[in-house]
Amino acid sequence: MSNMTKMSFPDLLASSPVILGEGAVIERLRRNPDIVLDPHVVNSALIYQPTGLNALAKICREYLEIGRQFNMPMMLSTPTWRASRERIDSAGLTGRDLNGDNARFLDGLRREYGDYGQKVVICGLMSCRGDAYNPAEAMTTDAAREFHRWQADALASSGVDFLLAATLPALSEATGLAQALAATGQPYMISVLVRPGGTLLDGTPLATAIAAIDAATSPRPLAYLVNCTHASVFRKAMLHESNALSLVRERIIGLLANTSALSPEELDNSTELAEEEPALFGQTVAALYQDFGMKLLGGCCGTDDRHIRCLAERLSGLGCIN
Repeated sequence: MSNMTKMSFPDLLASSPVILGEGAVIERLRRNPDIVLDPHVVNSALIYQPTGLNALAKICREYLEIGRQFNMPMMLSTPTWRASRERIDSAGLTGRDLNGDNARFLDGLRREYGDYGQKVVICGLMSCRGDAYNPAEAMTTDAAREFHRWQADALASSGVDFLLAATLPALSEATGLAQALAATGQPYMISVLVRPGGTLLDGTPLATAIAAIDAATSPRPLAYLVNCTHASVFRKAMLHESNALSLVRERIIGLLANTSALSPEELDNSTELAEEEPALFGQTVAALYQDFGMKLLGGCCGTDDRHIRCLAERLSGLGCIN
């Protein structure tokens, strides 16, 4: 996959007021009656099915259209959240370059947008091995480094702009993942889940986790994100006394926000979609740029194109357009 961006992702991040993140993808596909998500790789194999490919492309194009309308840099994530070698084998897809094919799929969409496509960055997305909402399932650091190395290498060789390990509930596996990503030599970021009390789901204070991962990796992560977390929960976590350190403010640069303030456990067990009025979502998430200087803002569970459009409108009103 050729890299269409005029500058590297680190340079784009440094020079842009804000990069707009996409909204939910898997959740929207799950609500589509024509789509069946694979129990192992979830949405990764949809690119091999005409109906699935069209549904996935439609969602991605909706987000790209918003970015182009507001002329804001945008981040898209490869549909590879669950594309580890173990899961690929379980899905009967051994031998398929599932990670590379998904990266090339997104690059093809990016190319459709001509000059604006040069402002679109593609991250190679990974996550923990087990339940992202259950820190008790987290791997040890050493086991995680070895387990995730294969997918990290596959995504790094696909030509994505950077790597992202997201929805991480525990320090041990997050550290091992970071080490696997660091070994590729590509820029990478780590994204965690947080509680209002300023901790990861495993109870590790956010400041402690950042310091520990930074110390255990070389090169260290480019920066950190929080995802699958409501803006109000993120705000409480950032303002918690345990995180009143310059380290936290300097290293955490963005949020991919839920539309619900329910806890991860409550969301995981919910049978109904927890939605928030798009205008309110846009207002509360955009305020994180003003109050904390967040540079990468987008959506996660409960969001769709309406929420991302309202966020883009708010950010553009704050002068977040180069």
